[in-house]
Amino acid sequence: MTRSPLFLAALASSAVPGLDPVTVEGVPGEPGDLFEIAYVQDSQDRRWVVKAPCTAAAGAMLDDISALSGLLGRRLDVAMPMVRGFAPVPEGRATVYLRVPGRPLDFAALTPGPLTVEVGRTLAHIHNVEHLVFEEAGRPSYDAEAHRRRQLSELDRAAATGHVPTGLLTRWEHALEDVSLWRFAPSAVHGTFTGQNVLASFDDDSDSSTGHVRGVLAWEESRVGDPADDFAELASVAPPATLDAVLEAYAASRIERPDVHLVRRARLAAEMTPLRALLHALSSGQLDVVERTAEQLRTLDARVEAADRRHAREDAERSERTRQAREQATPVLDREDPARQRAEPPEPEWDATQPHAPFPMLGETQAISMTDLVDDRRAGGDEGNTGEASAAAPPDAHTDPSGTTTPDPAPTRAGAESALPVTDTDDPDLEDSQPVPVVAADPDASPFEIDEVEALPEDADGVLDLHEGASDFVPVPKPDHAHQPPG
Repeated sequence: MTRSPLFLAALASSAVPGLDPVTVEGVPGEPGDLFEIAYVQDSQDRRWVVKAPCTAAAGAMLDDISALSGLLGRRLDVAMPMVRGFAPVPEGRATVYLRVPGRPLDFAALTPGPLTVEVGRTLAHIHNVEHLVFEEAGRPSYDAEAHRRRQLSELDRAAATGHVPTGLLTRWEHALEDVSLWRFAPSAVHGTFTGQNVLASFDDDSDSSTGHVRGVLAWEESRVGDPADDFAELASVAPPATLDAVLEAYAASRIERPDVHLVRRARLAAEMTPLRALLHALSSGQLDVVERTAEQLRTLDARVEAADRRHAREDAERSERTRQAREQATPVLDREDPARQRAEPPEPEWDATQPHAPFPMLGETQAISMTDLVDDRRAGGDEGNTGEASAAAPPDAHTDPSGTTTPDPAPTRAGAESALPVTDTDDPDLEDSQPVPVVAADPDASPFEIDEVEALPEDADGVLDLHEGASDFVPVPKPDHAHQPPG
C-alpha cells in the first residue's frame, strides 16, 4: 500500500465527526488496484471502511458512487456501502462508510439451495432498478448496440498491442459481429458481481443452506447496460446445477423476461475480462501486470476449445432436463378427449406482466457453442413458438347440426319459482361498447340499462372517484419502462 493503515485511519477520523479510531487493519492490495482500503474500529465498537483512490479516474468513480448510494440504498433488499464522510487526497476524495456485515462467497463452491436462490433474487432486484436512478447518479448508460460497439472498440485496441493471441481475436470478433446475439433490453448492472463482492451471513456456520445474502460491495463499475455482464463469474466458475438454480430464481423475480442469449454473452464477458485488465494496465504503465495478463490470455487460448466442449455438454443436459420437466408438467391426454378440453382453457397471448416459465426451462434460452460460431458464421434470430391455441367449447354448450355452438339455457337458482328471461344480444347493430340492456324479473317493471362508466360517481371536476369516501384523487404515474416481449 502506498498509504499506511495509520494514515487511512487518520483520514477516517477527519472525515466522520465523532469517529475516534482504536484499531486499524490494512487490506493487502495487488498491482493494478484502483483503491486502497483499511478497516477501522472506533471507541464505540463501530467498524468502518475507508477507501482512498489511487488515480484521478478512481477518485471520480468514488464521487459517483457516493451519489448512487444515497439514491439506491433504500431501493434494495440488501445492504450496500452508505458513505458517511469524505477526506481530501491528491487523487480526489477518500470515502468512509460503516462496514457491511457478512462474509464473501465462493461461487465455485456454491451448491443449489436457499442461498443460491437468494443470489439469483439479489441480482434480479438490482436489474429491476429504474434506469433513471443510475443516470441521475452520473453512471454510464449503454443500449444494446452501443454496448456491442464499445466492446468492438476495446478489441481493436487490444489487437494493436500484440499481446492477444490470434485465435482469441478471431473468436471474439465473430461473436461481436453476430448482431442477433446482442438483442437485449438494457438494465441496471452492478458491473463486478463476483463472489468476493457478495456478502452473506449464516445461522449455522457448518450448514451453507442457512446462509442469507446481506450486502453487495464495489459499485464502482455500475452502469445501465447488458445484464449478462453480472453473470460472468457465475457462468465461468459455478457448477452447472448452481448456475441453473441462480437463473431460475433470477427469472422468477425479474420484471422483464431474460433474453435467449444471456448465458452465451455471460461466458463471453468472462473470457474478455483479462482483455480489459490488459488495457487498463497499459494505460497506467504497469508493465508487470501487462506481462501477467498476456500470459493469462495465452493460457485461455490453449483451453478454450475444451471449455466449448464442456459448455456444449452442459447445454445438452440442460435441454434434456427442460424436456423432461415439460413432459411431466403436461398431462398425457388425447386432445379430442372432452375431459382435456374442459381442463385446458384457451391459451392467452404471452404477456410479460404475467408469471412465466423461469429458468432452468431453457429450451429456447441455452447458450450456443462458440465453436459453431467460428466454424460457421451464421446469423440467426430468436425462435419462438408461433402456434395458436384454439378455445375449447364450454361444458354447458351444445352443437347443432349446422356446426354452430350455442350455450345451454341458464339454470334456475335453487328454490326460485322461475328463471330470469334471457335476452338475445346477437343484434349486429349493437356495438360492443354500448350498454347491454338488462330485463327486470318483474313483468310489470320496465327494462333499464346500466352503463358501467356512467354509474360511477364523479366529483365536481368530472374525475371518477373509484374509492368511496376518498378525500382526493391520486394519479398513478406510468412506469418508466414498458415490458418487452422476448427478443
